[in-house]
Amino acid sequence: MEKEDLVPQQETGAQSNTESVRGFETSEAAADFFKKLKVRLLNVDDWHTLSGKATADFCLTDNRGEEVNRPVRQGDHFKIDIPGPGTATGEGYDWVQVESIKEERTEDGETLAIQVRPATNPLNDKPDVAHFFSEEATSCFMVKREGTTITAGVYGRNEKPNTGAEALLDKARNVAVATGAITGFAKLQWKSLVEGLVRD
Repeated sequence: MEKEDLVPQQETGAQSNTESVRGFETSEAAADFFKKLKVRLLNVDDWHTLSGKATADFCLTDNRGEEVNRPVRQGDHFKIDIPGPGTATGEGYDWVQVESIKEERTEDGETLAIQVRPATNPLNDKPDVAHFFSEEATSCFMVKREGTTITAGVYGRNEKPNTGAEALLDKARNVAVATGAITGFAKLQWKSLVEGLVRD
C-alpha cells in the first residue's frame, strides 16, 4: 500500500512530512528489525523514551480517557503533554483519537500505519476540541519495509490552529502553539521520534 493511499489528501492549512530511513544488508535482517519496529510504534507510552528529552510525553488511554498499558487500538486516545502550558479544556493536555490502524504485507514489504485526529477531552463533557490543531488536521505515524529498506515517518495534513476553543486563553494558546508547530516545533518532535524508532 502506497503512502498516498494511507495519508489523507491535503486540502487546507499546512502539511508536514518527516521521515527517517535505514538500510539493511539483507531482506531477512530488515524483516527481523521491522518486527521490533512495529512493537515500538504500537507502544505509544514509550515514544517519549525514543524521542529523548525536551519532547512531548505521550500517554495512551482508552476511549473513556482511562490510562492503559498495552498496544494502541482503534478508538483509543493519546493524552499529550507538550512542553509549555496546556489547555483548560484538555485539563493541561492535548488530545487526539486513533481513527485507524492499518497493516499490509506485500511480497517484498510491509506497512503499519496509525492515523490520529484532534479530539475532545474524554474526561469531561466540554464539546470543543482539546488540541492546538483543529479537527480537520490528521497525523499519520507509519513504519514501512521495502526489501532491505526501513522507513519511519510522520505525515501531518490539513494543519490549522484550533480557534474554535470556548475559553479565550485556550484560543490564544492554540494559535501560539499551532503556529510554532507549523513553523518548526512539530518537525523537531517528529524527527526525534522517527530517528528513535529506527535506532538499534
